[in-house]
Amino acid sequence: MNNTIFDDVFRTMVEKIPQLAVPLINEVFQTSYPEDVEIIQLRNEHHQENGEIITDSCLRIGRKLYHIECQSVDDTTMAIRMIEYDFAIALDSARKYGRRYRMEFPKSCVLYLRSGKNTPDFLKVEVVFPDGKIQVYRIPTVKLDEYTKDKIFEKNLLMFLPFYIMRYEKEIHRINQDPEKLQSLLDEYEDIRVMLEKELTETGRAELYTNLNKLITKISDYICRDEEVVRERLGETMGGKVLELESERLRAEGKVLGESIGEARGEARGKVIGELQGETRLGVLINRLILDGRSAEVQGAATDAEKRKELYKEYGI
Repeated sequence: MNNTIFDDVFRTMVEKIPQLAVPLINEVFQTSYPEDVEIIQLRNEHHQENGEIITDSCLRIGRKLYHIECQSVDDTTMAIRMIEYDFAIALDSARKYGRRYRMEFPKSCVLYLRSGKNTPDFLKVEVVFPDGKIQVYRIPTVKLDEYTKDKIFEKNLLMFLPFYIMRYEKEIHRINQDPEKLQSLLDEYEDIRVMLEKELTETGRAELYTNLNKLITKISDYICRDEEVVRERLGETMGGKVLELESERLRAEGKVLGESIGEARGEARGKVIGELQGETRLGVLINRLILDGRSAEVQGAATDAEKRKELYKEYGI
């Protein structure tokens, strides 16, 4: 099972559309940040002696750090991995006060794309300090299959939509063979498309609608990779089959076009300015020649470039 595709899509959203992470942070940590709150993306690579630790996301909002990991399987070592990641993040942001350091751990959670009856609501690590005090390090989990499409839109958790098809992955083969089940799935995705379009295009966020559409199709293509009928029909419903964000491509094309237009305009403008400056310079030279009683040289100055150059040099023009 290639799980990197899920990591790729999750990181694409966090890095390129970070505002999608805000409703998830509000949901898990009971905050109330607006979607347009300033988000600072911190580096997700932390070098330690035994190797490099790479986290899925580390975001700063105000003075708070948030760390979100996306898991496609219920890994029983996740609790230890999370405290390792969080320690690396806290170490990076440690502050020194005199000879004393203060390390603040991030607010962290794990998003489980797949979960089971044994997937806990909290990951826990008991930390025993040298003085004997015990602190339970507790990390909340979020289980994707607990969120219906209506609940996703109600809570504005649009980040979940690309992974929504995963709730059907065990049934995909049967859906591919059963026209009634297939139509039911297509109807649900048509509802998602319409709701998403209404949510985003009516609020002037058509770009985000395009981006999410691409990512939804990317994951559904993967989950339905062996079921051609479902894959093609879902692709037709949602549209688009590439991970590259359409808006990014359009911006790149616009930038190239803008630069080309700017160059052309710059050349034309430069030509006009040059001509005007040349005319002004020649006019000054002719006036000086006339004032100095050298009218006989005016024609040469106007028609002979080399003669004109000599006169410019002579008059310091």
